[in-house]
Amino acid sequence: MSDDFSQLKDEEKEKLIEIEKADLDDLPASSTSSQPSHSYSNNKNWVAGVMLIAIGLIFLAMNLGKFYLESWWALFILIPAFVNFGNAVTDVRENGRLTKKGTGSITGGLILSLISCTFLFGWDWGVIWPAFLIIGGIGALLGGWFE
Repeated sequence: MSDDFSQLKDEEKEKLIEIEKADLDDLPASSTSSQPSHSYSNNKNWVAGVMLIAIGLIFLAMNLGKFYLESWWALFILIPAFVNFGNAVTDVRENGRLTKKGTGSITGGLILSLISCTFLFGWDWGVIWPAFLIIGGIGALLGGWFE
Protein backbone atom coordinates (compact mmCIF):
# COMPACT_ATOMS: atom_id res chain seq x y z
CA MET A 1 0.00 0.00 0.00
CA SER A 2 2.85 2.42 0.74
CA ASP A 3 4.20 1.66 -2.74
CA ASP A 4 0.91 2.89 -4.20
CA PHE A 5 1.18 6.16 -2.26
CA SER A 6 4.78 6.74 -3.27
CA GLN A 7 3.88 6.02 -6.90
CA LEU A 8 1.00 8.51 -6.71
CA LYS A 9 3.30 11.13 -5.15
CA ASP A 10 5.84 10.64 -7.91
CA GLU A 11 3.15 11.00 -10.57
CA GLU A 12 1.85 14.19 -8.96
CA LYS A 13 5.38 15.64 -8.81
CA GLU A 14 5.89 14.88 -12.50
CA LYS A 15 2.58 16.54 -13.39
CA LEU A 16 3.49 19.63 -11.37
CA ILE A 17 6.88 19.86 -13.06
CA GLU A 18 5.22 19.58 -16.47
CA ILE A 19 2.72 22.32 -15.57
CA GLU A 20 5.50 24.61 -14.33
CA LYS A 21 7.52 24.04 -17.50
CA ALA A 22 4.47 24.79 -19.63
CA ASP A 23 3.86 28.01 -17.70
CA LEU A 24 7.49 29.05 -18.08
CA ASP A 25 7.36 28.41 -21.81
CA ASP A 26 4.47 30.87 -22.10
CA LEU A 27 6.44 33.66 -20.39
CA PRO A 28 8.78 36.03 -22.23
CA ALA A 29 12.47 35.17 -21.96
CA SER A 30 13.24 38.17 -19.75
CA SER A 31 10.81 37.02 -17.02
CA THR A 32 12.21 33.51 -16.61
CA SER A 33 15.21 34.60 -14.57
CA SER A 34 16.20 32.80 -11.42
CA GLN A 35 15.25 35.80 -9.29
CA PRO A 36 12.30 35.25 -6.96
CA SER A 37 9.15 36.93 -8.16
CA HIS A 38 8.27 38.68 -4.91
CA SER A 39 7.03 42.14 -5.76
CA TYR A 40 4.42 44.46 -4.38
CA SER A 41 2.28 44.04 -7.47
CA ASN A 42 1.94 40.31 -6.72
CA ASN A 43 1.52 40.73 -2.98
CA LYS A 44 -1.49 42.68 -1.74
CA ASN A 45 -0.66 42.11 1.93
CA TRP A 46 1.17 45.45 2.08
CA VAL A 47 -2.20 47.25 2.11
CA ALA A 48 -3.29 45.31 5.18
CA GLY A 49 0.08 45.96 6.81
CA VAL A 50 -0.13 49.72 6.26
CA MET A 51 -3.69 49.79 7.59
CA LEU A 52 -2.78 47.88 10.74
CA ILE A 53 0.25 50.08 11.40
CA ALA A 54 -1.74 53.30 10.94
CA ILE A 55 -4.65 52.21 13.11
CA GLY A 56 -2.26 50.84 15.75
CA LEU A 57 -0.32 54.12 15.88
CA ILE A 58 -3.53 56.10 16.32
CA PHE A 59 -4.73 53.84 19.15
CA LEU A 60 -1.29 54.01 20.78
CA ALA A 61 -1.32 57.81 20.65
CA MET A 62 -4.79 57.82 22.17
CA ASN A 63 -3.66 55.50 24.99
CA LEU A 64 -0.63 57.64 25.72
CA GLY A 65 -2.90 60.67 26.13
CA LYS A 66 -1.32 62.73 23.36
CA PHE A 67 -4.24 62.37 20.98
CA TYR A 68 -7.95 61.80 21.37
CA LEU A 69 -10.69 60.85 18.94
CA GLU A 70 -14.31 60.76 20.06
CA SER A 71 -15.44 58.76 17.06
CA TRP A 72 -12.57 56.28 16.92
CA TRP A 73 -14.86 53.74 15.23
CA ALA A 74 -14.62 55.86 12.06
CA LEU A 75 -11.08 54.54 11.64
CA PHE A 76 -12.65 51.36 10.32
CA ILE A 77 -14.13 53.33 7.41
CA LEU A 78 -10.53 53.86 6.34
CA ILE A 79 -10.06 50.13 5.71
CA PRO A 80 -11.95 50.09 2.38
CA ALA A 81 -10.37 53.46 1.55
CA PHE A 82 -6.89 51.97 1.88
CA VAL A 83 -8.00 48.96 -0.14
CA ASN A 84 -9.15 51.30 -2.92
CA PHE A 85 -5.83 53.16 -2.88
CA GLY A 86 -4.00 49.82 -2.95
CA ASN A 87 -6.06 48.73 -5.95
CA ALA A 88 -5.08 51.93 -7.75
CA VAL A 89 -1.39 51.32 -7.05
CA THR A 90 -1.73 47.73 -8.27
CA ASP A 91 -3.46 48.97 -11.42
CA VAL A 92 -0.60 51.36 -12.17
CA ARG A 93 2.01 48.68 -11.60
CA GLU A 94 0.21 46.13 -13.77
CA ASN A 95 -0.54 48.47 -16.66
CA GLY A 96 2.32 50.93 -16.42
CA ARG A 97 -0.14 53.81 -16.21
CA LEU A 98 -3.33 54.84 -14.49
CA THR A 99 -6.40 53.34 -16.16
CA LYS A 100 -10.10 54.00 -15.73
CA LYS A 101 -10.27 51.25 -13.12
CA GLY A 102 -7.51 52.94 -11.12
CA THR A 103 -9.17 56.35 -11.24
CA GLY A 104 -12.38 54.80 -9.94
CA SER A 105 -10.44 53.28 -7.06
CA ILE A 106 -8.81 56.63 -6.24
CA THR A 107 -12.18 58.41 -6.33
CA GLY A 108 -13.76 55.82 -4.03
CA GLY A 109 -10.80 55.98 -1.66
CA LEU A 110 -10.98 59.77 -1.46
CA ILE A 111 -14.72 59.75 -0.76
CA LEU A 112 -14.35 57.15 2.00
CA SER A 113 -11.39 59.05 3.47
CA LEU A 114 -13.41 62.26 3.55
CA ILE A 115 -16.32 60.50 5.26
CA SER A 116 -13.96 59.02 7.84
CA CYS A 117 -12.23 62.35 8.49
CA THR A 118 -15.60 64.07 8.90
CA PHE A 119 -16.55 61.65 11.67
CA LEU A 120 -13.08 61.55 13.25
CA PHE A 121 -12.54 65.28 13.49
CA GLY A 122 -16.15 66.32 14.01
CA TRP A 123 -16.37 68.40 10.84
CA ASP A 124 -19.74 69.89 10.00
CA TRP A 125 -21.50 68.05 7.16
CA GLY A 126 -23.12 71.33 6.10
CA VAL A 127 -19.68 72.80 5.47
CA ILE A 128 -17.89 69.77 4.03
CA TRP A 129 -20.46 68.55 1.47
CA PRO A 130 -19.04 70.53 -1.51
CA ALA A 131 -15.82 68.51 -1.19
CA PHE A 132 -17.80 65.43 -2.31
CA LEU A 133 -18.80 67.28 -5.48
CA ILE A 134 -15.19 68.26 -6.09
CA ILE A 135 -13.98 64.67 -5.66
CA GLY A 136 -16.73 63.42 -7.98
CA GLY A 137 -15.80 66.01 -10.60
CA ILE A 138 -12.11 65.11 -10.44
CA GLY A 139 -13.03 61.44 -10.74
CA ALA A 140 -15.19 62.17 -13.80
CA LEU A 141 -12.39 64.16 -15.45
CA LEU A 142 -9.79 61.48 -14.79
CA GLY A 143 -12.17 58.74 -15.93
CA GLY A 144 -12.77 60.58 -19.19
CA TRP A 145 -9.05 60.76 -19.92
CA PHE A 146 -8.52 57.01 -19.63
CA GLU A 147 -11.32 55.67 -21.83
